[in-house]
Amino acid sequence: MNILPFIKLAVVAALAVPHDGALPAGKLNVVATTPDLASIAREIGGDAVDVKALAKPTEDPHFVDAKPSHVVTLNRADVLIEGGAELEMGWLPPLLETARNAKIAAGAPGRVVGSQGIRMLEIPTSFDRAKGDVHSLGNPHFLTDPLNAKIVAAQIAEHLTQVDPKSAALYAANLKKFNATIDAKLAEWQKLLAPFKGAKIVTYHKDFPYFGERFGLNIVENLEPKPGIAPSPAHVANVITLMTAQKVHVILVQPFQNRRTAETVARQTDAVVLDVSQQPGAFKNTDSYVDLMDSLIRSLANALKEAK
Repeated sequence: MNILPFIKLAVVAALAVPHDGALPAGKLNVVATTPDLASIAREIGGDAVDVKALAKPTEDPHFVDAKPSHVVTLNRADVLIEGGAELEMGWLPPLLETARNAKIAAGAPGRVVGSQGIRMLEIPTSFDRAKGDVHSLGNPHFLTDPLNAKIVAAQIAEHLTQVDPKSAALYAANLKKFNATIDAKLAEWQKLLAPFKGAKIVTYHKDFPYFGERFGLNIVENLEPKPGIAPSPAHVANVITLMTAQKVHVILVQPFQNRRTAETVARQTDAVVLDVSQQPGAFKNTDSYVDLMDSLIRSLANALKEAK
């Protein structure tokens, strides 16, 4: 069912209502597709911006429910930050078509595409839907590498400066502060995971390759047989065999993924199911990008220590 006509009707009604939540004078209205991008935008924009995320922290960023309120938010945006690399391909384009906001059109100063400048992993040599939900531009889950967060932050600072030149000094100062924080925390995080270099883990979806590469972890298998394809009994059996043979004892699962399948595998392999997220706010005390990464890395280090 095509919900776009219904969204358009609802949006027309919503936009006809006077906006009583006006931002303070001079404050940019920034919209990010996901909470991780929104968190970085807040760090860079500081008091000069108001930031909203379209996706919820516990929502699969591939499959966000399109709502009339999203179109209204996009219609009033000065800046839009998306992950790119086809992450939001299934839901963002129809919203933008209805929002009709030239400020955030492709190529406009107010449009930030996070994947630009990132060294993308898992770029397919051929495009075949039989291989599952494969992204032709590479794996879009790149923000689990903190150095990629610095690249995205620099892009955000550049675009905010283009849209709001008077606050250029603020954005530059905040970017410098963010980079210094990431550099300091990265050294800390690498030290925490150093004893487990080469450790083997299993993830539900192909959503941690950048994390694995940055911290020297070996992701040996995914519970999904192919990206976006639900685990089959045959594949689950193969994963259990592999984990038993290679002594893999940690499975990473995000809130929107099927934890029950992971628990089934864990029972057969003496493994622990580690609840993690790539989005700030999904768990307690993870409201910022740095807090999120800190929680992820510390919980994983503890799980690997117990497994070892």
